Order: sequence, then C-alpha cells, then structure tokens
Amino acid sequence: MDIKPIKSMQDYDNALVRIDSLMDAKLDTSEGDELDVLVILVEAFERHNFPIEAPDPIEVTVQTP
Repeated sequence: MDIKPIKSMQDYDNALVRIDSLMDAKLDTSEGDELDVLVILVEAFERHNFPIEAPDPIEVTVQTP
C-alpha cells in the first residue's frame, strides 16, 4: 500500500481509479484498509476543492404534486 496525499487533479483521478479497483475488497484486509484510507483522502479533497454551500432558505420551496 503506497498512499500519498491528494494534491492535484491527477492524484485525485488516480485515487478514484484505485478506489474503483478496490470496491470488492474484503474488510480487515490490506486492500480493505487501503480502500478506507483512499476514501477518506478523496472526501477531504472534494470537501476542500468542491465545496457545496447550503442553499438559501428563501430559495428553497416545497413542491407538492
């Protein structure tokens, strides 16, 4: 397992490809641990680089059929 911080879009894309390849990894294996760590790193990268702001409450309306 060679895990590094995600610092660029290339790192991010590589992490997503690796996550895809590990999706069937079993828990409590080295592959399962690698998957867990990569998911945490990707989530942190996305939170920092692609923030989702809360909607304006005035613009949020409830639609009824």
